[in-house]
Amino acid sequence: MSGVLINLIIQVISGAVGGNVAAGAAKSIDLGALGNTIAGAIGGGAGGQLLGMLIPLLANSGAAPDIGSIIGQVAGGGVAGAVLTAIVGALKNRAA
Repeated sequence: MSGVLINLIIQVISGAVGGNVAAGAAKSIDLGALGNTIAGAIGGGAGGQLLGMLIPLLANSGAAPDIGSIIGQVAGGGVAGAVLTAIVGALKNRAA
C-alpha cells in the first residue's frame, strides 16, 4: 500500500474515534453512535488531508510512514473529527 493510502486510513479511523470522544464529552452535540462515527471519519479524512497540505512534515507519502508522521496523522485526524462532529451536532440541535 502506498503511504498516502495508509495516512488516509489512519486519519479516518482516528477521526471516527475523535468524533465519538467529543460526543461523549459533550452530550449536547451527540449524533448517536453511527452519526458520530460518520461525521468524525469524514472530518478526520478531510482535516487530515488539509493538514498534510499545510504541514509538509505530516504528509509523508513514502512507502512506510515514520512514527512522527503517524502521530501527526492520528492527532490531526482525531482533532478534525472531533471538530466536525461538534459542528454538525450543534447545527442539528439548533435546527431542532
